[in-house]
Amino acid sequence: MEYIGDVLYDYADGLYVNLTNRCPCRCEFCIRTMVDSLGGADSLWLRREPAVDEVKELLKEWDLSRYTELVFCGYGEPMERLDDVLALCRYVKETTHLKTRINTNGLSDLIHGRETAPELSGLVDAISISLNAASAKKYDALCHPKFALESWPAILKFTEDVKKYVPDVTMSVVGGTIPKEDVEICRQIAQTKLGVKFRVR
Repeated sequence: MEYIGDVLYDYADGLYVNLTNRCPCRCEFCIRTMVDSLGGADSLWLRREPAVDEVKELLKEWDLSRYTELVFCGYGEPMERLDDVLALCRYVKETTHLKTRINTNGLSDLIHGRETAPELSGLVDAISISLNAASAKKYDALCHPKFALESWPAILKFTEDVKKYVPDVTMSVVGGTIPKEDVEICRQIAQTKLGVKFRVR
């Protein structure tokens, strides 16, 4: 198969899927501005986006018994390719023992112009949503989303919605990029206001 960049790579104890380099944000702390790859990958910059069938064929080349979950996370926002992510989740559920997780910036509703959380029902086991700031203005200044000040409240709404459809929901912030007091505000938003887990990554 033509090499188009690392579509699958292992990181820690998970097998990761790098479906796209597209992202509506330009976060100042983004790892892709610092290095070309993570984990076992050589390059997470894609020459083109892989088709769903190509990803299925690549999965057959890996020893899936080494992993417990398939994580959609690469050098882009996986929810840019929502339909393809869900198609692959369905395939993985039907053919493997792997659980499925999406690492996302939570802007799927704005990307697609509709409520997307219901579409994850029964296909996604866990989702990690990057909050990264304690207010809309701070998020806009740090992450530079193309949706501007609409972004932060949309992340909160998506998180509130997705709890109904995905059993394991976590919000996260990047440690060292925002003040400690803002980390605690984010923790309260996640745990107290939204009732989901919280992680400093």
